[in-house]
Amino acid sequence: MQVMVKKQTKDPQDHVTLSDAEMPQEAAEDIEKKMADLMTKLQEKEKEAADNYDKYVRAVAELDNYRKRAAREKADSLKYGQENLIRDILPHVDSLERALEHAHSSENFEAFKKGLKLVKQQFVGCLEKHGVEKIEACGRDFDPNVHEAMLQVESDAHEHNQVVDELETGYLLNGRLLRPAKVSVNKRIKAGKQNKE
Repeated sequence: MQVMVKKQTKDPQDHVTLSDAEMPQEAAEDIEKKMADLMTKLQEKEKEAADNYDKYVRAVAELDNYRKRAAREKADSLKYGQENLIRDILPHVDSLERALEHAHSSENFEAFKKGLKLVKQQFVGCLEKHGVEKIEACGRDFDPNVHEAMLQVESDAHEHNQVVDELETGYLLNGRLLRPAKVSVNKRIKAGKQNKE
């Protein structure tokens, strides 16, 4: 074994090569021991690097599987998210079909109207079960957040900017606007304008 030893000179390039015979025994053993320690540490670090790489590859695979699973679940929830609502509505559709069949064979219009009111109440109950609530409009102050003014009317029976009539019912879904109520709003003419005319 040959070892490069630096000579104590001014020139940094000045080295002397010592063979095993010229090197003291203790120095050679010390160098061999350090080399063995370095090789052991290198093997440990290589093993640690391999373990870390294996963990990294597994983590990447798990993340990829999670992404695929989340995308599949999202697609399923979009595709089948209304399943419970539809299951709850189907009996009411059956009730409507029975009412229509009964209307063809019966001449009792009052019974038909009563049946339709019951089916409507069932529908409203089903919607309420799923978080849908009706927006109250008639007689209330106009609120642009939940009402959509379709026309203005003049009425002494109502206050200025008050809803006179509801043209189409509005609904909230769990407190969020689903559809605004379409309404007519009172616009009271000022007394000064009426006198001029």
